[in-house]
Amino acid sequence: MTASVIAAQLYTLREFLKTPAEVAVTLKKVRQLGYEAVQVSGLGPIEPGQLKDAAEQAGVSIVATHIGFDRIRDEVEAVIAEHHLWGCRHVAIGGLPGEYRNEEGFHRFAREASAAARPLVAAGLTFSYHNHSFELERFGGRTALEILYAESDPQVFSAEIDTYWIQHGGGNPVSWLRCLKGRCHVVHLKDMAMKGSQQLFAEVGEGNLEWPAILDACREAGVEWYIVEQDTCQRDPFESLGLSLQNLRRMGLE
Repeated sequence: MTASVIAAQLYTLREFLKTPAEVAVTLKKVRQLGYEAVQVSGLGPIEPGQLKDAAEQAGVSIVATHIGFDRIRDEVEAVIAEHHLWGCRHVAIGGLPGEYRNEEGFHRFAREASAAARPLVAAGLTFSYHNHSFELERFGGRTALEILYAESDPQVFSAEIDTYWIQHGGGNPVSWLRCLKGRCHVVHLKDMAMKGSQQLFAEVGEGNLEWPAILDACREAGVEWYIVEQDTCQRDPFESLGLSLQNLRRMGLE
């Protein structure tokens, strides 16, 4: 297990992960940037054993994943076996399925995802919900994100707070991290910059988010893994991941 608490979200490099051979090369490049751990997301077809071998050969640990909710609901034993094979504890969904994206659906997902996640937790894994900004829409005085966390089982339904998307939706990442203390094992770190009135994804430390306060809130919340992600890069994605890592290290995170 790595001594570092920083990981790279492979979704940032999805254009370089379409075949098993590309996955192997990209994982080695990620390790050369200085990352010792990754979150698996955005890969093309690859067998679980191939992915395990590629990660081991590159010298990186798989510490978190994004998978479809349908697999958690319908193939939970296979999901558990894959994560045990990789030595990976943290399972998350990258986005809410479309059929739940309405007022009734948020209430329903809180219940159904709690039920679906219980076998994961019983097997020693965690289940987390990764937010975007649409969950900051209000229904009856509460945001959809408040509904999800208030009506789900806190013992099995955890948070993967995405700092950019919370800010994008008009929320405060610090407030959300603090209110989810003990329930946020993994956080997505990404920054927001401005070009005129246009919001842009930026490398951590290169935009306008208040990182000292965010990182303090992460520590208070009990975050285990600080995962760097950038949905869209203005420069080479490998360069973006490397710059974010350098800036986080300057901020005292390692």
